[in-house]
Amino acid sequence: MNGNDFISWVLRSPLHGILSDGTILITVTGRRTGKKFTLPVGYYCEDGSLWILTSRDRTWWRNVEHGAEVSLLMKQKQLRAFAEADLDDASVEQQLYEYIRHVPHAAKPLGIRVENGNVNAEDIARVAKDRLFVKIYQIT
Repeated sequence: MNGNDFISWVLRSPLHGILSDGTILITVTGRRTGKKFTLPVGYYCEDGSLWILTSRDRTWWRNVEHGAEVSLLMKQKQLRAFAEADLDDASVEQQLYEYIRHVPHAAKPLGIRVENGNVNAEDIARVAKDRLFVKIYQIT
């Protein structure tokens, strides 16, 4: 059992509360294969949307690059939603500021310095080149 398998198991179990405030399961459908992929992802909420930060090295987000329906398991509730990847560097930089504001403990692992409550702009620009956000909205 790898790390993703374990996290997925916890999110489906009665123990989900230890992870549910910042982690969901997302199911995307492959554009070419039609195969469904389910994986745990971290998220934060803002203005009725969920935001997922992921690496450009991952491949799952390509299935929602131009928008696609997805399924979510959030706090043990099955939801349908629409997801769209945001690859624009300026937009990703701006969203990274929001991400660090919502998830401050993520700054250090990402290599983003925060001094006296101020996020380092050079670090944000550097990290944004390797990352992207997936916006989840129209959640039902």
